[in-house]
Amino acid sequence: MSRLIDLAIESHLLNFKHNGLNAAEDDPFFVMDLGEVTRQHRRWRLHMPGVHPFYAVKCNSDPPLLRLLAEKGTGFDCASVEEMRSVLGLGVDPARIIFANPCKSASSLVFARQAGVNLTTFDNLDELETIKSYHPDCRLVLRIFAYDKDALLNLSQKFGAPEESVLSLLQRARELDLNVMGVSFHVGTGACNAMPYLLAIQQAKGVFEQAQKLGHRMSLLDLGGGFQDYNFEQIARSLRGALGDGFPSDTRIIAEPGRYYARSAYTLACKVMSRRRQIGSLAKLKPDMLYQNDGVYGSFMNVLIEKETIQPFLVPGSRHGSKRQSGPHCYSIWGPTCDSVDCVVNQTIIESEVKVGDWLKYKNMGATQFNGFSKPRVVAYVDSESQDYQKEASCLGIPLPVEKGCVESITAWVAQESLKA
Repeated sequence: MSRLIDLAIESHLLNFKHNGLNAAEDDPFFVMDLGEVTRQHRRWRLHMPGVHPFYAVKCNSDPPLLRLLAEKGTGFDCASVEEMRSVLGLGVDPARIIFANPCKSASSLVFARQAGVNLTTFDNLDELETIKSYHPDCRLVLRIFAYDKDALLNLSQKFGAPEESVLSLLQRARELDLNVMGVSFHVGTGACNAMPYLLAIQQAKGVFEQAQKLGHRMSLLDLGGGFQDYNFEQIARSLRGALGDGFPSDTRIIAEPGRYYARSAYTLACKVMSRRRQIGSLAKLKPDMLYQNDGVYGSFMNVLIEKETIQPFLVPGSRHGSKRQSGPHCYSIWGPTCDSVDCVVNQTIIESEVKVGDWLKYKNMGATQFNGFSKPRVVAYVDSESQDYQKEASCLGIPLPVEKGCVESITAWVAQESLKA
């Protein structure tokens, strides 16, 4: 539905006078397609029918995204008080929340207890002592070590109990009269293959057996996150086969997808603030440089953390003013800070010359709000699954035209609001 996204961007830009006097015209903004989230949820239910998704709020806590997922019946993986507060504020039953942070502060456990969030993870002995002191009736999920060496982001260096520590943890929980009722793991953000999941599932079966011998009643397996678009069906197929037996018949299976739901639903639009054209001998050695209003300390954090390769596209509706050279042009693209690390793309090809004042769009930008650290942005919301949109698209014809009247006709679907931290 890229045509709808383009129309929403153009609709947003039509509100600008393009006179350079309004600071809001220099701010980046997102377009979010609620319909893409609906399709991803449908896809999950088709290929992972026995696994209940608990959306990882840390990935992107945009309120309309959370509200839509709540309506779809998902659970929520929250890692902080603010994330729990955001979800509970939507009227979500606290029983649909797992406080999936193995190392929690005393105050966050008090908040969870008072809010009725009674499911949390742990992976060390001291955490058990803290839980006993501040939330002793909480149901506990032991997070075990899991590792995908090819994942985009490895989490195992920070979290996950090694296999040799499992028995001691289960014994200490029993001594403290704490209720261990499940096992969780996380192979890493952006998993590349099914094998790390399969190995972790096999280990989880052993943990279930150890825990039950000690008197713990085990009934939950949490597969964590790491799910991606391009290999989702392949990994889901392998997981379905591995989950067939080896666990008690009443075991509930959940997972914590984050970017799976959020990444493809968001498109980012950035304005080109300045341009440096290479002159003389440098023109043959280095690409021209574009400077835009967002960078690696904002929405492009994944370029730093995950070495993600970003591909920009020139927004058609932003091509105002003088003529430009046609044909492919090579550029490097830089963020707005004075830090030389703030490089979004070292080298990329754009379909024509780009000038100051143009806008660039970036697809698959919904997983850039990690833990809420990214600066709040304006978001325009569309819904490619809505009946109103489908009817309008049918009347307009597909692909949708881009005349100004047609752009204005879709503004009924576009609601703009600030993305609150």
